[in-house]
Amino acid sequence: MSLRLSTVILPYRRWHDGGRSTWTRAEQLGFHSAYTYDHLSWRSFRDGPWFGAVPTLTAAAAVTERMRLGTLVTSPNFRHPVTLAKELISLDDISGGRVTLGIGAGGTGFDATALGQESWTPRERADRFAEFLQLLDRLLTEEAVSYTGDFYAAHEARNIPGCVQRPRLPFAVAATGPRGLRLAARYGQAWVTTGDPKLYEDGTPEQSVRALRGQAEKLADACAEIGRDVGELDKVLLTGFTPDRGRPLESVDAFVDFAGRHRDLGFTEIVVHWPIPGSDFATDDKVFEKIAMEAPAQLR
Repeated sequence: MSLRLSTVILPYRRWHDGGRSTWTRAEQLGFHSAYTYDHLSWRSFRDGPWFGAVPTLTAAAAVTERMRLGTLVTSPNFRHPVTLAKELISLDDISGGRVTLGIGAGGTGFDATALGQESWTPRERADRFAEFLQLLDRLLTEEAVSYTGDFYAAHEARNIPGCVQRPRLPFAVAATGPRGLRLAARYGQAWVTTGDPKLYEDGTPEQSVRALRGQAEKLADACAEIGRDVGELDKVLLTGFTPDRGRPLESVDAFVDFAGRHRDLGFTEIVVHWPIPGSDFATDDKVFEKIAMEAPAQLR
């Protein structure tokens, strides 16, 4: 099974001071996709520069030609399906049909309260996510949508001409729990995971592999429940949050070993963070570029 290598570029640099050149370099290095986080801010970057995902991806679409682009991931925390659908259709058009929407239920960080609301409980996040995803799917595939739900509404929302990609741009659904995995099975063209967060501090790489295998098996069960072949979904691992942390990026051999173990679990795409000095994603630039250029061939 071939394995695609992608990157995620955090939007913390001004476009004309390293932002643009990072996205164009990612394409030059041959990455399959380049994603960005869709947050208002994030963890240790909260008190520093941070730019919006959709404008950043729009700019990236204008300076790249082949590489796919996307969010990893968008959530309902500060988004509404009607406005998000319009932005996605526009971005898909500008990029020539190169957009993937990574989407998840969201968490409890800065995004969860930035609009002045109380942070939602896990159940409330799951309930909202289910309705958000259902409505967004309709908005991206139908010319006019009216809908009234428990959390979201649309009144004659027009989305002509729709996506360049048909019937709509692909969803990469981030999920680890039963409800989220069922949504991935129903709406996803891909499934995204970062591993088991309970293992990040004290777990071992072997425990992480077992946990990921269990998640993949549950995804297969969720697909089987609705008569869908789990092989239709790409399986995407966003790295940096397993017990391995940054060790796979220490050398080409270390990365090939790490990626090969996860390819054997059925993953079809591995996403690595673009190096950020002084952060959890600090990596030697030369080693990172060598991995991008040499590892894919070794993993074929």
